[in-house]
Amino acid sequence: MSASLAISLDAMGGDNAPEMVIRGADIARQRFPEVHFLFFGDETRIAPMIDKLPALKAVSTIRHAETEVKMDDKPSQALRAGRGSSMRLAIDAVQKGEAAAIVSAGNTGALMAMAKFVLKTLPGIDRPAIASFFPTIRSESVMLDLGANVQCDASNLVQFAVMGNVFARTVLGVREPTTGLLNVGIEEQKGHEEVRVAAQILREAQLPGTFHGFIEGDDIARGTVDVVVTDGFTGNIALKTIEGTVKLYGTFLRQSFKSSWLAGLGYLLARPALNALRARVDPRRYNGAIFMGLNGICVKSHGGTDAFGFANAIGVAVDMVANGAIEKMKQDFAQVMATPGASEIAASL
Repeated sequence: MSASLAISLDAMGGDNAPEMVIRGADIARQRFPEVHFLFFGDETRIAPMIDKLPALKAVSTIRHAETEVKMDDKPSQALRAGRGSSMRLAIDAVQKGEAAAIVSAGNTGALMAMAKFVLKTLPGIDRPAIASFFPTIRSESVMLDLGANVQCDASNLVQFAVMGNVFARTVLGVREPTTGLLNVGIEEQKGHEEVRVAAQILREAQLPGTFHGFIEGDDIARGTVDVVVTDGFTGNIALKTIEGTVKLYGTFLRQSFKSSWLAGLGYLLARPALNALRARVDPRRYNGAIFMGLNGICVKSHGGTDAFGFANAIGVAVDMVANGAIEKMKQDFAQVMATPGASEIAASL
C-alpha cells in the first residue's frame, strides 16, 4: 500500500497493556510504514512510553480516554457504562471513518457487544462470527465460528462460509479457497438438518474456490480445506481441544528429554529442529481473531499475548483493510443469495 492507513488501538486492553500494545505497534510500524496509529487510553501512561520511541511517535496520535473496560466486566455492563472507555472510543473511530480498523486485546464479550452495537452487521448478515487461523500439515486454515454463536441455522452457516472464504483470500493469500462444513461424517446423509441444508446451498453457490463438502475433526489439522465452517459451540470446543493437545505433547516432549542424560544429549542434538518446530506452532504468529460480518474491521488479540503477538494482530487488520475484505463479503454474499433456490431454502428454515 502506498496511501496512509489509520488503525485504531485500544491501548488499555490486555493483561500487559498499555506497554504491550505500544511495543506491538512499534514492531508493526516496521512492517507497515504506511500505517498511522490512533492510541486510545490514559494519556498520562501512554505518552511517556511513546516518547521513548521516536519513530513510533512520528506515526501516532494519542486520544485520551477516561475509563477502560475491565477483563471481568459483563458485556451488558460495558455497553451501558463504557461510552468513554478506550475500547468504545477506538471502535467509534472506525464508525466515524477516522480509522480503517480497530485492534483490541481487551474483554472479548464487551468488544463483540460494542462492535456489533456501533458498527452494525453487513446487509444480509444475521450474526457476526469469530474467525481465526492456525497451522496445519498442509499450510494454514481459518475456522469459524469460534464461540460467538452457540446455535446456528443453515443460513448462519452459509454466511460463515462466505466470511471464511474472504478471510482465506485476504489474510491467508489463498486465491481459490476450499471450504468444508465440519460434520460427524463425510457422507451426505450425515449430520443434523441445518448442516445438510447449508451444504445444499453451498454446492450450488458460485463462491471463489471450491466447496469440498463435509469434513471431520481430523481434517482440521490435516489441512483438508482452507476454510472450516461450524457453529460456535462446536468450533470453540474444537479450538480448545487443539490448544490443549499442543500443550499436552509439549509437556510430554519436555518430560521425555529430562528422563535421562542420554535423552538430554538427544535434546542438544535436536535443538535446532525443535526451535524450528516451536516457531512453526508459536501461537503468537496466529494471533488476531476477526469479528466477521460487521460493517467494519474489528480484530481481537489474545489478552495474554506479548508485543510480537499484538503486532501480528495488527497485521491481520492491515491485510483485511488492504484487500478490501468488507466489499468482498458484500459482493460474495449477494452472489450466494442470487443462487437459484438459496433464498427459498433459507426462508423455509
